[in-house]
Amino acid sequence: MSDQSVSMSHEEIVEFLETGGTAVIALAKGDDSYAIPVSYGFDDEEEHFYLRLAFDSESEKREYVDAAGVDSLVIHEQTDEGWKSVVARGHLAEVTEAALDSTIVEAMRTMDIPFVTIFEHPSTELDFEMYRLAPEELTGRKEKTMRGVE
Repeated sequence: MSDQSVSMSHEEIVEFLETGGTAVIALAKGDDSYAIPVSYGFDDEEEHFYLRLAFDSESEKREYVDAAGVDSLVIHEQTDEGWKSVVARGHLAEVTEAALDSTIVEAMRTMDIPFVTIFEHPSTELDFEMYRLAPEELTGRKEKTMRGVE
């Protein structure tokens, strides 16, 4: 392991994630993968991630979301204390409107949805669906700080 980084404690990981934000999700289908930027909300009680994904009628993404592979969500950020990075691995599951309780709604409110569109179609032609990632594995690393060095 690099002497430039150290593992984050579980408490540090949860604190880093609880404000939500943007990440990259890599979806797996057999030996192939599909990675895209996403916004996420994080429920710090259940430790689940919530993602809002958009699909058009010819969406390649749908094939990967529906596949049974293990998906990886990578969250990284440059902070005042240096860089931090968390990787969550698990399976995406669609969340229906009926399953949206107040905890999920609160996690969704933390989603940092940028005002940038990457879609070829107008948003009115897209289907938006909510997904949950309940991590089977959650790891984090952060930049090692040098005490006493300016």
